[in-house]
Amino acid sequence: MNTQELITLIDRFREERSEQEWLEFKENNYEPQALGEYLSALANAACVAGKPRGYLVFGVQDGSHRVVGTSFDPYTAKGKGHQDLILWLSMGLQPNVGFDVHVLEHPKGRVVLFEVKAASDRPVHFYGTAYIRIGTSKTELHKHPEKERAIWTHRADWSGQTCEGATIGDIDPEALAKAREQFRIKHPGQGSLMTGWDDATFLNKAKLTVRGMITHTALLLLGRGETAALLSPGVAKISWILKDAYNKELDYEHFGPPFVLAVDRLLGRIRNLTVRALPSGTLFPQEISQYDPWVIREALHNCIAHQDYNLRGRINVVEMPDSILLTNLGSFLPGDVETVIRQDAPLEIYRNPFLADAMVALNMIDTQGGGIKRMFQLQRQRFFPLPDYDLSEPDRVVVKLPGRILDEHYTRLLMDRGDLNLWQVMLLDRVQKRLPISHEAHHQLKSAGLVEGRYPNLIIAAPIARLTGQKARHIKDRGLDKKYYLDMIITLVKVHGSASREEIDQLLMDKLPDALDRNQKRHKIHNLLGELVRSGKIVNEGSRVKSRWKLARKT
Repeated sequence: MNTQELITLIDRFREERSEQEWLEFKENNYEPQALGEYLSALANAACVAGKPRGYLVFGVQDGSHRVVGTSFDPYTAKGKGHQDLILWLSMGLQPNVGFDVHVLEHPKGRVVLFEVKAASDRPVHFYGTAYIRIGTSKTELHKHPEKERAIWTHRADWSGQTCEGATIGDIDPEALAKAREQFRIKHPGQGSLMTGWDDATFLNKAKLTVRGMITHTALLLLGRGETAALLSPGVAKISWILKDAYNKELDYEHFGPPFVLAVDRLLGRIRNLTVRALPSGTLFPQEISQYDPWVIREALHNCIAHQDYNLRGRINVVEMPDSILLTNLGSFLPGDVETVIRQDAPLEIYRNPFLADAMVALNMIDTQGGGIKRMFQLQRQRFFPLPDYDLSEPDRVVVKLPGRILDEHYTRLLMDRGDLNLWQVMLLDRVQKRLPISHEAHHQLKSAGLVEGRYPNLIIAAPIARLTGQKARHIKDRGLDKKYYLDMIITLVKVHGSASREEIDQLLMDKLPDALDRNQKRHKIHNLLGELVRSGKIVNEGSRVKSRWKLARKT
């Protein structure tokens, strides 16, 4: 655009009644990090709003939209590390959708315009974090999962794109036979018709090809091993890694296409040991497998269906002595696990809709979207701890499948009480594992009388402890009366004349609640010492670095 066209554009923006989520006005204040965050936020907001670009305008007053001019010069300004600002901003945007900078003399003052293209492939991050504009505020995108889901609906479906140069000869015969078998199971009514379908017809019917053209989905699920190169820059690889209790790698194997066969081959490598459990209402132990094969298969199929292949990473399956860890790249589109469990509804959008449709047709995933909830229910029925979803990273989903019963009595209670819904069971399961829960979740459990303690150091409530025969553990988790700890410190100092902080720690560490970690226990002891000092019972005659506690002299 020439200068007059830019002036006309800015004047049109000024006529907006208020700032739009894809448009931001700034007077003259500039800070490199904030500028990069705004570019991310505006690119994402423009995508949600259906706009081709987002705009950041310097030199226009917020509110009045009056041109006041700016001295900001983006071409001489510096980013962090004294790098040129434009280069530093470009390096921080992932994916770099591209932005243009215009410096122009408006009739009423100097204006700098940043014009960033809307997100189209996936949310735009700035040095690892994606942002969004909500009203006139900039915030992190992960706090608004509905906005993130909306961005994914605008992306091109990589899985449905045709692979130029690929032919039906690139399809693995064994995988094709497996696909026909699974399609017949999923669609029993079409069994007689299938006998007359040639391979090309079947691939179209199973939603693996588009009018006979081979898609990325067809190569992922049914392609010969060597066809993985045709998917570049996408990566089609699942890695199985076996580790010991010390995180030392013992064995590994990488699996490429065809994924319809790779899943069974990978499951064959997992050591599904036999464990003994006591089902409710019987004194006779029952032998059950360490992992439910359906649960592993469902988790792995979800990794395949929801992997962001544009991120060029692989799916990992890490087997530990007492758990299996599955990871795939790409954000968790439902937003959180609670949404999946409580709504119990099909996922509204898929990252790879063409791939998801094909996997449904081949009986690999459930079109009703209830797979995750069923994983939790099966673990519940088997008296095993529930799956753990780690969604702490914006572009990675980590699922942990425990293969060990942590506390059989406690777990049995969770599974047998009919008045507990699945979400309550999930929360109590996290308490059992010493994992954090939200303030809202704590309030729900406390209101139901299921937990005790001060947030976030929670323990099971006394009634549950009595029902499960865990009275001793409950008292140890809850801790003893504070006076007991204070008296122990006084006795130590009185009998031995003095005591160092290390000696006091040695006295109390194993007597404090197990619900506290080591740092929390040290903080608790610090508070106990402070209370004794304030009450005039002990004094510190050492230094802050090397303390020496003694009884206070009587006046």
